Amino acid sequence: MNMQEAAERADAILDDTLGAVVPGVQWAHDTWTSGSCTVTRRRVVTTVISEQRRGNFLGVVERFWKKSGYEITGVNRDREMPSVFARSADGFEFDLTIGYKGQAFFDLTTPCVAHSEVADPASRPNGPAYPYGKIPTPHVHSDFWSATTPTPTP
Repeated sequence: MNMQEAAERADAILDDTLGAVVPGVQWAHDTWTSGSCTVTRRRVVTTVISEQRRGNFLGVVERFWKKSGYEITGVNRDREMPSVFARSADGFEFDLTIGYKGQAFFDLTTPCVAHSEVADPASRPNGPAYPYGKIPTPHVHSDFWSATTPTPTP
């Protein structure tokens, strides 16, 4: 596997992860980096995820990662900035962190692979394509994710 192929696999993992979030959230590509043998892809959610729904959001992602066969390597249960960390069997490491104003950040770093050129991500964000590093704080309302009440019990 070369760096471009690893980047494509990283994008697929992120696409699948965000696709598993129901109801869906709006996201954008953030800066991505490549080193001598690794690539890091980043996505940022622009949907408001209320403090009352952050645990649900992390739970949806964590359950999807487990179901997909990924190992959960850590969980940070911080009230304001919680996160979950995972690893694939082939060495991809990724996390979801809730940051400033409840913004959700996905980071995925590939294992070291053969050096190659790396193209921009091919997947299109499901909202505006902000310039790298210029993504605004959460501002998109979701009747579910932005609600300030706890999730109803089924």
